[in-house]
Amino acid sequence: MTEPFEPKLVTTDWNEEWKAMQAARKHPDDPTEWNARAKTFPTSHGPQSTYVDRFLQLAGIRPGETVFDMGCGTGALATPLAEAGHHVIAADFSSGMLEKMRAEQGRRGINPNLVRIVQMSWSDDWAAHGVTDGCADVAVASRSIATFDLKDSLLRLTRAARRRVCITLPCSVSPRIDARLLRAAGLQRRLGSDFVYAFNILAAEGVAPEVAYIPSKRYESFDSLAEAQDSLADIVRSAARNRVDAPELDRACERVRAWVADNLVENPRAGEVDHHGVEQKRYRLRESRQITWAFLAWDAQALD
Repeated sequence: MTEPFEPKLVTTDWNEEWKAMQAARKHPDDPTEWNARAKTFPTSHGPQSTYVDRFLQLAGIRPGETVFDMGCGTGALATPLAEAGHHVIAADFSSGMLEKMRAEQGRRGINPNLVRIVQMSWSDDWAAHGVTDGCADVAVASRSIATFDLKDSLLRLTRAARRRVCITLPCSVSPRIDARLLRAAGLQRRLGSDFVYAFNILAAEGVAPEVAYIPSKRYESFDSLAEAQDSLADIVRSAARNRVDAPELDRACERVRAWVADNLVENPRAGEVDHHGVEQKRYRLRESRQITWAFLAWDAQALD
C-alpha cells in the first residue's frame, strides 16, 4: 500500500500542491476513455439541468462577442452560444466528443461557419492549433479543468481572452465521488476543494476573481439491487484504493452494500429519458446526490 497524498489546504505554493494532488489521483484523463463516454453524453441540456443556463447567466457574454470554449465536450455551451449567433472556437482533446457536437449542430441547422472545431488538449501547443493570444473576447472552461499544471492552464485561458475568463471547478475532490458513500463506508472524506486552488493561484497573481456557486442534483438509476451495490461499491473501491489496506477496503465496500440496500427505492421516472438521453432504470437512491460547482470569473486584462 502506497502512502496516500492528503492535501492540507494551508500551502503557500498552491500550484505545487495541485500538481501533487493530480499525481496522486487514479490516472490522467485519456481521450480514448472520453471517446467512449461520448456515446452517453448529452448534446444539450434538458429540463432537469439548470447548469448551462446559470453558467451563461453568470458569464455575462455580450451580443456579438466571440467565445473560446476549452474542453467543450459535446457542446453544452458551444451549441447554445452558436445558436445565439456567437462565433465560437470549440476545443476538446476527444474526437468522439467533437464528432457528437458537430452532428448535433448539423441536426439543429447551425451555420458551421460560426463554430471552429479544434482537437487539442490543455498541454498542447495552442498557437500551433490556431488558438492564439486574444483570439476571443471571452474564454470559458466549463467542468473541464483536469490538468497537471493548473497555473499554466489558467494563464493560457487568460491570454486567449480579450475581456473575460469564466471557469467552473467542483467544490469537492471530484464530482465522480459521492461523499455519502464514503460516510457509509466509514472512510474519512478527503480534503481538496479544487476551486480553492484556482482562487489562490489567481490571488497570488494579483487577481480577485468573482465567485458564485451552481448547485445541481444527480440521480443514478439501476436495473437491480445487485447492480446498484456493485456500481456504488466500485466507486468507493476506486476512491479509497491505496488509502486503506485490502481487508479494510473489503469491509468498507460491504458497509456500502448494506447502505445501498437501505436506500434504494423504486424510480418514479423509470422509462423516461434523462437529460443525457438515456432511459432511466427501475431503481434509484432515495435522495439525489448534490454536486456544487464553483464559478470563477475575472477580467482578462488583470494579468497584464
